[in-house]
Amino acid sequence: MRRGRLGFAYRMVILIVQPFLYLLTKRDWRGKENLPTTGGFIVAANHVSHVDPFMLGHCLYRLGRPPRYLAKSELWKIPVVKWILSNAGQIPVHRRTTDASLALKDAVVAVERGECLAVYPEGTTTKDPAYWPMIPKTGVARLALMTGVPVVPVGQWGAQAIYGQDRKLHLWPRHKVQVRIGPAVDLSEYEGKPLDTETLRAATTKIMEAVRQLVGEIRGEVPPAAVYDPQVARREAAEQTEKKERRSA
Repeated sequence: MRRGRLGFAYRMVILIVQPFLYLLTKRDWRGKENLPTTGGFIVAANHVSHVDPFMLGHCLYRLGRPPRYLAKSELWKIPVVKWILSNAGQIPVHRRTTDASLALKDAVVAVERGECLAVYPEGTTTKDPAYWPMIPKTGVARLALMTGVPVVPVGQWGAQAIYGQDRKLHLWPRHKVQVRIGPAVDLSEYEGKPLDTETLRAATTKIMEAVRQLVGEIRGEVPPAAVYDPQVARREAAEQTEKKERRSA
């Protein structure tokens, strides 16, 4: 259990947040046997709520592999925030670089030194009205193929009932927070291939399909065949609005 290198800020967050999580949530965590006990790896999880990083972090911490999260490098320019993030061992993503590989340079270092790196491939909380995972970005696949470390898919559910798309807190009664950890995704078919758009999209799709299946298991439902794309949804909504305006003119 690698807790000795967490840093003061990380331990303070645990000390403050963990009692509230025990008080306010009921936990159902399964799949511990799929977590690597040593070495670096990537956790790829769905993102249903702005509070689910606390629930996911709580789970992984209690199972012995406390996660590091990715955050935009601009936050490291704010003095107090920089100290907190650095002391807690969080990982900057250099989004404005023209080289996609350099954007993840600190993440590469982290997993190569043996960290558990938690990544939300969707990039933000899902905008799917039914909370299914939406179209992902390809950073998780790029990082996995650059480093060769295992990618462990995780499905989580329940945090959206605490703080969901209505942007309101619902703290009581206690909500069940469920986490399913699946076996590492086999990405061997992509090894040695150029990290072009086709390869990255295919690898990302395979990773997210494993995540979607875990979410489906938790929910007792089959994931929808069509993956929600917020850009397509906005375009369709705009078209519908335009049609209504034409009919009413």
